[in-house]
Amino acid sequence: MSHGEMSRRENRQAAVAAATVGPWKTAAGVGAVVGATALGIDLVTGDWSLSMLAGPAGWALFFFFLVGTVGGQLRRDTADRRLRRWAAEHPWQSAMPAAGALLVLNTLAQTILGDASLIGAFFLSLLPAGVLLAVAGVVGSVKQARGKG
Repeated sequence: MSHGEMSRRENRQAAVAAATVGPWKTAAGVGAVVGATALGIDLVTGDWSLSMLAGPAGWALFFFFLVGTVGGQLRRDTADRRLRRWAAEHPWQSAMPAAGALLVLNTLAQTILGDASLIGAFFLSLLPAGVLLAVAGVVGSVKQARGKG
């Protein structure tokens, strides 16, 4: 291994550290607004039960992680230049912690608040986690390509 290479463990730690630089307060606000809006729509049009909370919780989690992850990739004021450079060079890896967290938290929300079994909730949560990974990875890749040009 040459001097510039990082181990798998170091790459995982860098990905988690890169995930922390996002605008998480703004993301929490956006997630809350989206979740409250979805809940309001369900209250007006939906079937009144505990399971009506699962959909709005899923929307809130998705937008929380989307804004936090993409915002972190677009942010330029990160204090640690090495971390910012690593995230720019590895856009897909830096999006993995958020996609994984969304997968786990949405699975739990769909299981606890909804009518889905654990396996059903897991498969239901794969789509939003995959979309988050794709959007964040593409945004990071485009930012990386524009930075080199």
